[in-house]
Amino acid sequence: MTLIRQLSTAAADFDTEFERLRHWSAETDAAIEGRVAEILADVGARGDAAVLDYTQRFDRLNADSVAGLEITQAELQAALASIPAAQRDALQAAAKRVRAYHERQLEASGRSWSYRDEDGTLLGQKVTPLDRVGIYVPGGKAAYPSSVLMNAIPAQVAGVAEIIMVVPTPDGVRNPLVLAAAAVAGVHRVFTIGGAQAVAALAYGTASIPRVDKITGPGNAYVASAKKHVFGQVGIDMIAGPSEILVIADGTTPPDWVAMDLFSQAEHDELAQSILLSPDAAFLDAVRASMERLLPTLPREGVIRASLQGRGALIHTRSMQEACEISNRIAPEHLEISAAEPARWEPLLRHAGAIFMGAYTSESLGDYCAGPNHVLPTASTARFSSPLGVYDFQKRSSLIEVSEAGAQVLGGIASALAHGEGLQAHARAAELRLK
Repeated sequence: MTLIRQLSTAAADFDTEFERLRHWSAETDAAIEGRVAEILADVGARGDAAVLDYTQRFDRLNADSVAGLEITQAELQAALASIPAAQRDALQAAAKRVRAYHERQLEASGRSWSYRDEDGTLLGQKVTPLDRVGIYVPGGKAAYPSSVLMNAIPAQVAGVAEIIMVVPTPDGVRNPLVLAAAAVAGVHRVFTIGGAQAVAALAYGTASIPRVDKITGPGNAYVASAKKHVFGQVGIDMIAGPSEILVIADGTTPPDWVAMDLFSQAEHDELAQSILLSPDAAFLDAVRASMERLLPTLPREGVIRASLQGRGALIHTRSMQEACEISNRIAPEHLEISAAEPARWEPLLRHAGAIFMGAYTSESLGDYCAGPNHVLPTASTARFSSPLGVYDFQKRSSLIEVSEAGAQVLGGIASALAHGEGLQAHARAAELRLK
């Protein structure tokens, strides 16, 4: 079986093949939905006891109480001290850059404001942080200290009073780099629980785990389903689909670089999507050759191959402009403009979670340490969604202080509209303040 399909926008059946390539169902398996509903209901009813039962069953981790599943601040600091110096320095450097970027977000849009109009009425907006948030960090087969930084740091910058982290530790195995990241990012409390039961505990609260206002962070199908179920009880960041990368290339970037960038998302899982768009047919052939040569050198060859064969594509376009148009149809999570003049093409791109400009800007730098958040909208939701940021950990309240003079003007307007809607008490409330 060929490693990756190749399409051309000039082909008569391109639109049909393109839509087939894009298709991904966000529907969760009915059995998962049913099991998640049972777990959520059980944790809601039995609290700590249910959390202990599911942690013992799924993670083979025994504890006499949920308090025994909490990791202390001293243990987090010990983990930070225990990791190799190179990892510690990299973690702290990444955290510094992520924090600096999100502090800029706070300066740009995260402050309260108000003004008075000509009659002395004050109008404005009060911006306040959420009281308590929960961040879910995957554990088990994969450990993601970068996810700790990307979720906890903007919450901290926003001014969230308490950040609760949950991370599964199957068989009691703790990843020191994940714990070190929690120490660096300023996480307040950490519990070694995962799955739908962790989401339920955060959403409903138990005797030991406080209820949060919002849950963020990636997880498996059970976690995604649980977040969807508890939305409304708490806020959530998004329902994430498989990871995606789309590269628009003009043929000036070394083919090996582009091939490895496509691999970088394909290695996440078999449903991840990697697409290359280019008007240079020879360059597409060169990238294909690089992929065939480099793939056997990677430990996750099997996952990458399945991803590329199932959902990957090299697409020959008529021009760079057409490549940009197709990118807007896809609205990818990660978008690389691998071109000599990336600033020429960026204004044509309307929909993307993050845009990586220029040959030296590999997507992986954004995943770890560039500064912008790596929690991004997937499955074309970049058409209407944004990356995780400081604004996700804040709420806004409108401020209205009407002066006596202002009430004379606004009261008449409100009265007329209220009578028109048949709401006489509304009208009378406004009219009582008229001289």
